[in-house]
Amino acid sequence: MSTLALLSIAAGGIALLLLLIIRWEIHAFIALMLVSLLVALATGMPIGDIISTMVAGMGGTLGSVAILVALGAMLGRMIEVSGGAASLAARFTAILGPKRVPAALTAAALVLSIPVFFDVGFIILVPIVYGFCKAAKVDPVKFGLPVAGIMLAVHVVVPPHPGIVGGAAIVGADVGWITLIGLAICLPLAVLAQYTAKWLNRKTFVMLPTTAEQFANFGASGAGSDAAAKPGRAVKAANAIKAPGVGVVLALILVPLALIMVGTTGATLLPKGDALRNFLSFIGAPIFALMVAVGMAFWLLAKRQGWSQSRTNEVMESALPSAATVILVTGAGGVFAKVLTVSGIGTALSQSLTATHLPLILLAFVISLALRAAQGSATVAILTTCGLLADAITGSGYSALQIALLSVAIGFGGLGLSHVNDSGFWIVTRYLGLSVADGLRSWTVLTTVLGLAGFLMTAALWMLVA
Repeated sequence: MSTLALLSIAAGGIALLLLLIIRWEIHAFIALMLVSLLVALATGMPIGDIISTMVAGMGGTLGSVAILVALGAMLGRMIEVSGGAASLAARFTAILGPKRVPAALTAAALVLSIPVFFDVGFIILVPIVYGFCKAAKVDPVKFGLPVAGIMLAVHVVVPPHPGIVGGAAIVGADVGWITLIGLAICLPLAVLAQYTAKWLNRKTFVMLPTTAEQFANFGASGAGSDAAAKPGRAVKAANAIKAPGVGVVLALILVPLALIMVGTTGATLLPKGDALRNFLSFIGAPIFALMVAVGMAFWLLAKRQGWSQSRTNEVMESALPSAATVILVTGAGGVFAKVLTVSGIGTALSQSLTATHLPLILLAFVISLALRAAQGSATVAILTTCGLLADAITGSGYSALQIALLSVAIGFGGLGLSHVNDSGFWIVTRYLGLSVADGLRSWTVLTTVLGLAGFLMTAALWMLVA
């Protein structure tokens, strides 16, 4: 089949995928599986090979993704239920001072969002944001906008979040390098989120009536809400309910990250076959690192809070229903990517891209950004882009660091242009009291600025190592 025909089928498949998700509101998992099947048939793939190819795509992606997502969801849920998020925000505020509450909340959000999915993490922090906003006599959007922005930035480029982990599996990227690069770029993005949100908040947004009522009633009764409003009371309240201290929460987040970094450093500096390198690679494997963190959570959270084994199991299992949906969508993205590769579409696209002489890193970002704007899901945008560019990335002799940079660029493409077809858009705007128009003027602008800035920093690193 000609290159034009293959690329036309790919374009038609993506267009159909967008129609199914956006127009007809078909679940992303069903849409991805259906389009994968139709694309395989349209490209003339032997019927006997189609199902086995789809199964291989699902299994190859979920071999690592399912474990990482499940462990990350369990860890995040334990931190949430134990009160660790409140302790973290309160301590950061106490350190930075009341005048730097937005910066304190943004810093806490950056750390918290590493193991916790964006929508869950933001909802966890909403009561804390409300409490501090009531104390400062400002609307929730003043403090909540930068918090949401940096949490989404971490979600799209830092493992164990599903889009970037699934994308890494598709293109063979090193998760350790992605973690190092993603975190390094998200630190300055947190500062940029603060200044951009401050600039966007120079005008007053009229709060939605339902949110205004919810915000007005927040803290009207109950000491817990009042404790969230003031750092000193928050710490006392945390102690009263045996909430873990900030050191415990940071340990649960930083220990697995440190293990992953050690493994990546060992693999970079030590020769192949070296016994120390093999040991460091083992303890630095993301799955092992997260298993260590979950094991630590048993002792530092569950045992210290006096949870019974049944209560601990209940908390951990409560994280799985939402994680299951994420895992299935991620796996279906892997199926689509596998079909694109086996059918020859990936090779055709790779050859066409080479002929255009466009920088691959720029193309990766633009495709991901366009898919994000078209269908709303950052995870689907990242996985689809990785599938389309898998041959171009893996067949060009790039180093592990370069492949990680390309993956991060794709991730930042999935950050920008969040609007009405994105579930995160509705979560943020409703909790912050923004109308659709104001959400487009603020949240959409913020995500796009952060996505572009993240890509530019990634591109700068790319030029240094190219």
